[in-house]
Amino acid sequence: MTEAVCCAELLEEFFDASLANDWEAAGSVYDRICERETQADELKKQLRLHLPKSFFMPVSRSDLLELLSVQDHIANCARDIAGLMLGRRIVIPETLSEIGKSFLKASVATTVQALKAINELDELLETGFSGNEIDFVANLIEELADLEHETDLLERQIRAQLFKVEAQLPPVDVMFLYKIIEKIGDLADHAERVGGRLQLLLAR
Repeated sequence: MTEAVCCAELLEEFFDASLANDWEAAGSVYDRICERETQADELKKQLRLHLPKSFFMPVSRSDLLELLSVQDHIANCARDIAGLMLGRRIVIPETLSEIGKSFLKASVATTVQALKAINELDELLETGFSGNEIDFVANLIEELADLEHETDLLERQIRAQLFKVEAQLPPVDVMFLYKIIEKIGDLADHAERVGGRLQLLLAR
């Protein structure tokens, strides 16, 4: 999860480079995102290989595998966003740059919040998924849902602003801008799903 969140956090540096039209710097950040995503994939593979199949575990093996899968989506999504922007050298229009930064920052914040919740997993195991710790994690997950909702609102705003200026932009660029907006929103959705999978572990 730490590697996945690093991929997401690097998007802010990538975004700044793209706004400055510095595609060499953007390419360098993209390479770092890909390295982190590859590392996340390797960790996922090792975890899958080493999860016990026959011994009793405090949580379901299938639940843990699903939790790994949704974490992986965060890293993949971050790589896809940077790859899409870099491949077409897409610069966010100046009129959208500020809200674009806020939207990306809010989306990345949801992934950081999801990591906070995941980092409590060892404490949950030690306490047997009971007591004050379970309430603490439930509050983290609730805060995560609030952050994802904030991201949804910003996504609506940036879509509305893009709609106002899209006639002034090349149609193909507009199509890809909407795609990038969608994927940044997906980043927050994947983070919320991490919280959702963790909530299932609490419930069971």
